[in-house]
Amino acid sequence: MARHRAALDLRRRAYEAGAGALPALLVAARQLAETVRMGGHGRRRPGAGDDFWQYRLAQPGDPARMIDWRRSARSDAAYVRDREWQVAQALYLWADDAASMRFSAAPGRPEKAARARLLALALAVLAIRAGERVGLAQPGAPARPGRAQLMTLAGLLARTMTQGAPVPETSAPEPAVIAAHSRAVFLSDFLSDPAPVEAALAMLSGRGVQGVLLQILDPAEEDFPYDGRTVFEAMSGGLRFETREARDLRARYLDRLAERRERLSRAAMNAGWQFSTHRTDAAPQSALLWLHAALERGV
Repeated sequence: MARHRAALDLRRRAYEAGAGALPALLVAARQLAETVRMGGHGRRRPGAGDDFWQYRLAQPGDPARMIDWRRSARSDAAYVRDREWQVAQALYLWADDAASMRFSAAPGRPEKAARARLLALALAVLAIRAGERVGLAQPGAPARPGRAQLMTLAGLLARTMTQGAPVPETSAPEPAVIAAHSRAVFLSDFLSDPAPVEAALAMLSGRGVQGVLLQILDPAEEDFPYDGRTVFEAMSGGLRFETREARDLRARYLDRLAERRERLSRAAMNAGWQFSTHRTDAAPQSALLWLHAALERGV
């Protein structure tokens, strides 16, 4: 009985912490989304929609109501005003919540996981405002439209911020839950084994899914500013390495980082996806603008 009460108390505290984190995360995401003006993702071809696409010569079988008489009056031919075909697309987001994403090398600098969640939810805000369906690349979070879905996504993303919540050593997107011919955004440091991400890209590419990989790193992980005696320890505490000459490791570390980026970039290119990097000391607006533009280019 005592163990059961302790479990319920832990669950209650986690829920309260998550409820407190949710409004702050959602407010920040909405403020960030205001920096990007996002229109509908029209499929650039004629069909049912609200936006003008093109004029074309009327053809046998076109109803008279489709003819644009003002345009036709300027010539001897009848012209039809086509509209752009638009559908509610699906966007799937993956914000890596592995232990390595909890790293921040400086007080006041956001953890990589916090930046990933903020960007993911800001993208969700933009997509839902544009009438799209949004979900997470994990079981139990299918793509849906509407403000209620935004609250659901905010709750799921904020849940990883609660104290006492389990932190996995590694994490990977679930390609099986991503619908064919949709879009996806993967936000991670991509410092663990890249094989699961490469396998996901290969599977999604075969199903017509387009997307973006954004590698999020702390400046210390890019610059390796360490010198002299240094102790490196995994965020999970499982690994620990001590050296007296950290400077001697810098060149090898930077080479390995460059190799990893080249591997990720090549995997993205082979899948028809796009790849870029973002540092947590940079403004999140820059990353959101790039993500938005990348999704637009991939449509």
